[in-house]
Amino acid sequence: MTTAAPTSPEATRSGPFAHFGRDFTASIVVFLVAMPLCMGIAIASGVPPEKGLVTGIIGGLVVGLLAGSPLQVSGPAAGLAVIVFEFVREHGLEALGPVLLLAGLIQVLAGTLRLGGLFRAISPAVVHGMLAGIGALIVIGQFHILFDEKPMSSGLQNMAMMPARILGLDPGNMASTEMAVMLGVLTMAIMLGWEKVRPKSMGLVPGALLGVVAATAVAWTMGLDVARIAVPESIGAAFALPTSTGWFAPLANPALIVAALAIAFIASAETLLSAAAVDRMHDGVRTKYDKELRAQGIGNLLCGVFGALPMTGVIVRSSANVQAGAKTRLSAILHGAWILAFIALLPWLLREVPMAALGGVLVVTGFRLVSLSHVRHLFHNYGAFPALIWAVTFALVVTTDLLTGVLVGLALTVVELAPHFRNLKLKVEEHVEEHEAGELTRLALGGGATFLGLTRLNNVLEKLPHGRPVHLDLGQLKVMDHTTSETISEWLNRRRQSGHADRVTGPEPILRPLPIAA
Repeated sequence: MTTAAPTSPEATRSGPFAHFGRDFTASIVVFLVAMPLCMGIAIASGVPPEKGLVTGIIGGLVVGLLAGSPLQVSGPAAGLAVIVFEFVREHGLEALGPVLLLAGLIQVLAGTLRLGGLFRAISPAVVHGMLAGIGALIVIGQFHILFDEKPMSSGLQNMAMMPARILGLDPGNMASTEMAVMLGVLTMAIMLGWEKVRPKSMGLVPGALLGVVAATAVAWTMGLDVARIAVPESIGAAFALPTSTGWFAPLANPALIVAALAIAFIASAETLLSAAAVDRMHDGVRTKYDKELRAQGIGNLLCGVFGALPMTGVIVRSSANVQAGAKTRLSAILHGAWILAFIALLPWLLREVPMAALGGVLVVTGFRLVSLSHVRHLFHNYGAFPALIWAVTFALVVTTDLLTGVLVGLALTVVELAPHFRNLKLKVEEHVEEHEAGELTRLALGGGATFLGLTRLNNVLEKLPHGRPVHLDLGQLKVMDHTTSETISEWLNRRRQSGHADRVTGPEPILRPLPIAA
């Protein structure tokens, strides 16, 4: 993990272009990472690739300008690919626009009502179980793209067809199917191999881009008869505005209103959890969660108007932005400008990219979402029940649908609190005390520290003065769930990275999962 230098008051006063050089170079890196992902996620969502590129442009030029998270990058997300694929299959691409516009309005309203903190209280077990399930569905769906075939309508059907795809290959007859598989495997091999062998001086060059370039070069030089991506002749065609007064008609269907709520909820949760992760990567300005939620809502509203994909804050592009040395939101804005310039000036180049190459990118991306290390972390630090929540959420996302998996996971987090029903009220006391080095803030928590009181606790923690050490006294806590424990652990790590010598005391069962060692 790369940690950016703190933003100094002098740099802040010198204006948004004080770090133009760093932001400019970071924007190029993010652009190179974003291009294959924008197109690949669109294909995984069952929509034309330019829809993903339009979302990337809006995520840069609009959301980047309005964002509450200075270094987070927004664009199409793998986490929504599955729900969009199912939606488009059932209701058609033309219904996605008005539903996405409604989802954006819901996000703007949630941000205006200051509900951003509520999304941070979602159990990490549910979020990571959801992402792992999405990753598995992307892998088994994009597996068929490697064969120049369309995915089936469900995860179980995709899994059932995988043996037939493999057994149908004929290595002695290198026809179009075998060539497509070769290009997809080449892309994946370069992506994974580049991580092992890349020199330090080229650490910011994305493996996904190299893989797609290599596969495109092979397909072009050999004149291979494989499926390639389709890109409109002009940039204007990619930004398709509504053409009839009946455009809003789908919103009369209650099922589509539920879909809008689901998209708004999942996009908001993924965005704000990604923003929290980005905050842990640098020591600069912290995320303003309600402002970020409003910006995402405006972005999704525009994506709906232009018939594009939904967007979220995305961790892969955001981490590339931080690691490339970005200092302000200008880098995110510029990356959107580069995407716009590329598809306006070089659409012919995009038409040479094989579909199987983008399928390879998404197979690797999906596989990385299936992080078994997180469920091991949950089991080791918090016991069997949080790990069970992860497993149930994962299994239901794969075998039924995303919304069912998330709702059942959230219900299980409530069940987790049932034995502690009498001790769920969080008590917070804050005092300033004297100690040998000067003043110290003593923050005493009592009762139950659970996700029910996490919004309040986050507000207290974030308002503590930075120049004064903290004694976090957990001695009166009766229960602390894994959601709160993860939040406190992240806060402690962030404080220590900034040089604070904080102290934590309390009973051993409460302290066990926390990073209390100096």
